[in-house]
Amino acid sequence: MEVPVNDAINLSEFNSHGNDPSQLWDYVQSLSPETVAQLSRPGSSEVLQAMERNIIGLLGGLPSGAFDVSITTNRESLGQLLASAMMSGYFLRNVEQRMTLEQTLSNFEA
Repeated sequence: MEVPVNDAINLSEFNSHGNDPSQLWDYVQSLSPETVAQLSRPGSSEVLQAMERNIIGLLGGLPSGAFDVSITTNRESLGQLLASAMMSGYFLRNVEQRMTLEQTLSNFEA
């Protein structure tokens, strides 16, 4: 997946803002709709399941069938949750790409 150049510039601006709690939200809003759509689609069902488990773990794992779960938070905490989910997503995507590369290389060796 390629990130458009103007979005890469926005990423460097995001990294230079320090500890402003709204910086992540501002960064996400500055992304093009195409980039947001690409970043929102997991590459595989395994990545989607891992992200779901991660977010459930962060929020608390009450089964939705047995409880009417409602979560209330402030903007800063929501931003931290978003940042955590984004970082987990990037990490999982890198792991998935590495796994695919290793599988491809092992096919050439066999």
